[in-house]
Amino acid sequence: MLKQRVLVAAVLLPIGITAIVAGGWIHTSLMALIVGLAAWEYATLSKAGGKNPSAFFVLIGALLLVIGRNIFEFEVEPSLIAFIILIGMGIHLISFEKGRDQAASDFSVSLTGVFYFGILGGYFVSLRNLPNGLWWILLVLPSIWLADSGAYFIGKKFGKHKMAPRLSPKKSWEGYFGGILVASIGTPLLLLLYQTLGLEQDAGITTTHAIWIGLAMSLFPTLGDLGESMIKREVGVKDSGTLLPGHGGMFDRIDSWLWGATIGYYLINWFFI
Repeated sequence: MLKQRVLVAAVLLPIGITAIVAGGWIHTSLMALIVGLAAWEYATLSKAGGKNPSAFFVLIGALLLVIGRNIFEFEVEPSLIAFIILIGMGIHLISFEKGRDQAASDFSVSLTGVFYFGILGGYFVSLRNLPNGLWWILLVLPSIWLADSGAYFIGKKFGKHKMAPRLSPKKSWEGYFGGILVASIGTPLLLLLYQTLGLEQDAGITTTHAIWIGLAMSLFPTLGDLGESMIKREVGVKDSGTLLPGHGGMFDRIDSWLWGATIGYYLINWFFI
């Protein structure tokens, strides 16, 4: 499985970096595709658990929010949310009338999918659109990967104390703190590499910034991973999909990234800019 994970990452990483560097609509389009695939998987997972959200509504609603973030930033998001709620209610009213007695619960599941993936996924765009956003996002996302990798390898070798036995039996406190250590050290080293290569110039990003980003990205995005595990445990499946060999589905891949992009955006926007 590790070989598959590495191979898939080797194929997708250049695509992702190219889109991030390009920014604008190229970056937004890739993020919309990624978020849309994850949102569709969420709807499929929910159906496996006996719910019946409108997968098409979840997909389109999430895409509208991600794309709207690039066009209007946050200005029209309340209006989009109101519009989405009204349309969603209408869809599930029709579903109830056609005989679906659980349509009210389905409505809640549909809205959860739209807002979880659309609003949080929109922060991939907002983070890139910050001043010097290229370098901020190239610290935030890799620091999540550093934390995940550190937690995986250290937990595999030294993990003895289960972190969340019901949600994710393989996660350990040793792995969690190992991930914090790796990200807190590795993120400043990554910034140093950018600076040494002459890539990051005049962005005003300091080693202190990088340490705080590494710490935040290792402390909190794990909850996104556990949140997806909660959904999968409830419906009784191992992975959200089979799109990415060795990784599972797209939701499996971005579960912690959704949290990381959101937290990273506010950390940077409130304290570093």
